[in-house]
Amino acid sequence: MNALKRIALLLVLVMAVAMVGTASAELSFEEGTLLRMGTGYNNAKTGLTFDPEVAGEGITLADGKTYNSGDLKPTWVAVQDKLGVKFESVYQGNSATKEFDYWKEKMGDVDMLSGTAAKLSEAGEAGLVVNIADYLDDMPNFKAYLEANPIVRLSITGNTDTGAIYFSPYFDGVNDIERMPLMRVDWVAKLLNGEGEFTAEACKNLAAPVYQPYMPTEGSISIDVVTPDGTAVETITKDYDKGGNIVAKMNEAGEIDGVTAVNMLRTYIDEAYGGYYGTERANLFIGQNAAWDADELVALLRCVVANPQTLNGTDTIQGLFSREDANNQRRVDMMRLAGHLFGVRGLESRQDYLYVGADEMMHDARQEVAAYEAMSRMHDMAQEGLISQAFINGEDVKSSNYLEEDLGFMHYDYNQTQTILNTKLDAAAGEKYMAVMVPVARWFDGTDENGVYMRFTESWRSVKVDGWGISKAGVGDDENKLNAALSLIDFAYSPEGTILMSYGPDAFIKTKEDGSYETFLFNGQQMPVIADATYAELWEKASGNYTNYARFYLGSTLSFMKSQAFEYQCTHEVGKEGAGKISAAIGLGTIKHPLLEVAENPWYTSVPTILPTTTTENQQLGEYTDLNNKFMQNKDQENAFVDIIAKGFTAEGMGSAEEAAATVADAMMGVQYLDIKEGAWEALLDYYSEL
Repeated sequence: MNALKRIALLLVLVMAVAMVGTASAELSFEEGTLLRMGTGYNNAKTGLTFDPEVAGEGITLADGKTYNSGDLKPTWVAVQDKLGVKFESVYQGNSATKEFDYWKEKMGDVDMLSGTAAKLSEAGEAGLVVNIADYLDDMPNFKAYLEANPIVRLSITGNTDTGAIYFSPYFDGVNDIERMPLMRVDWVAKLLNGEGEFTAEACKNLAAPVYQPYMPTEGSISIDVVTPDGTAVETITKDYDKGGNIVAKMNEAGEIDGVTAVNMLRTYIDEAYGGYYGTERANLFIGQNAAWDADELVALLRCVVANPQTLNGTDTIQGLFSREDANNQRRVDMMRLAGHLFGVRGLESRQDYLYVGADEMMHDARQEVAAYEAMSRMHDMAQEGLISQAFINGEDVKSSNYLEEDLGFMHYDYNQTQTILNTKLDAAAGEKYMAVMVPVARWFDGTDENGVYMRFTESWRSVKVDGWGISKAGVGDDENKLNAALSLIDFAYSPEGTILMSYGPDAFIKTKEDGSYETFLFNGQQMPVIADATYAELWEKASGNYTNYARFYLGSTLSFMKSQAFEYQCTHEVGKEGAGKISAAIGLGTIKHPLLEVAENPWYTSVPTILPTTTTENQQLGEYTDLNNKFMQNKDQENAFVDIIAKGFTAEGMGSAEEAAATVADAMMGVQYLDIKEGAWEALLDYYSEL
């Protein structure tokens, strides 16, 4: 029996263990034990204490209490009271990467610190961070969670010889879709729905075609979709013999205007789908039974940017954009969308650009021609004006600008935070920005050598890349400090701790007369309802953005295990509508995704957030500076995939997809990098197979 199958059997045999208690009696410490916390999320506003910019001269929250700059936020007041510890925030207000780098040379001055999973594990191997696994028997809640979720244990193991764990994992929700395509669905309906031909008083000519067909140009393919009522699955056909390929037809037509393009797309939908969508052609893109693909999206984008007078009454609409076109952390979402459009794994991986292939081996998207071909196709779209000019130039334009000013059509992002912008649209006029189904693409999952046309999302919630570790030099020989830090982690994984770390203290939750929580059914579990005052305050102080409200004001959602139940209650009704359609498709199996297990088909296995590499291997990996620096995903950094989308291969001094992949593999030491990662993956599988 190979390692994958042994682990799959292990996962089947492991049963969920109920979480118990709040802290182990073994982890005793003196009341008031001080923990110096170099912990937060990614800036000064998201620490344990109030930042001057947030607190001002004093801020009164929904719990009726007034907080000043430097005061602990409500969540951490509650944790402090619950556990009997005292927190001192020494957080520098950095991202996890920079925060860890700040403390690395002064670990004796901090007890708990933020860091990336990779950096904390590397530091653990170097003897700088406490091995939490040594204390699991005294951490009943955390241990129970790992036993109930072995893939999580697999994702955080830092050493396969010892089973070491060097950080407490962070979950921003788990086992659910993360990012989604978002569209101005009212514009799609305006262009595509109705009897007869589309007409307009004014339109623009399409740019000269650059993008070429990705989907077939002849024959047919079958796609499973959810029925319009959301209750069942049915199979529909894309018949290219009858309808042709819409991109090929537009390209062959020569110079055409926006009205002609819309009518070509309408006719294509009628013919290729045999009248399935009727006069509600927009449902190809925005319906419960949507089945759109990359070529159809390109055709739609051409129609959108060529008909601004009809859609927004101006001379310009931007097609695809990112949340912040000047911020690399958000620009990389365009790269992630490319993976979904063109069937490329690894572009939204839980670790670097890695994925497990159908061959059971680890693969790196940065070394694969298909990834660069996808970026090249996106650049073709950019050359046609289908991607925002601000993205191409790296100008400081945000999704809020595009949507509030009716200037943008679509981007790929988080549903809750972005559909809040519907509050800035004219709902009475039917304006609506909504999540839509993920696209159909050809995915090579190993079941057919020619690939499978299906919907798949790699954007699946698992262990995030950031966590909190315990500084070995900080706690030193002080058993009180060590036990207090371990107790904090264990408490966070108890039922009570999970609620607190997601919702904040009880004062922000709606309660019944007997003091128990008001609850609602969320993902099969009864979860608390937020208090009316909390809901009102969230909109007043954070414009409905749950994440900002929780981090800036409550101090929750900074690490550990976050339930999505609070966030769901704050999602705009339009956001709930789109997410509901996607949820139905996932539930009925028409959207596939990585599994938080070692899957029977290894291609579907979610890559662990870290892989256990040795100190020597970490040193080697750190020396691959070009590989590390050319594909970063943080603000003010560089990403070669994004640069290719914006400027083409010449931006990277390369001439083709093949040359780009070969450069990464050879000149940037990609082969050596992947050899180390593959060895760590195999060691991890062997370790778990012997448990």
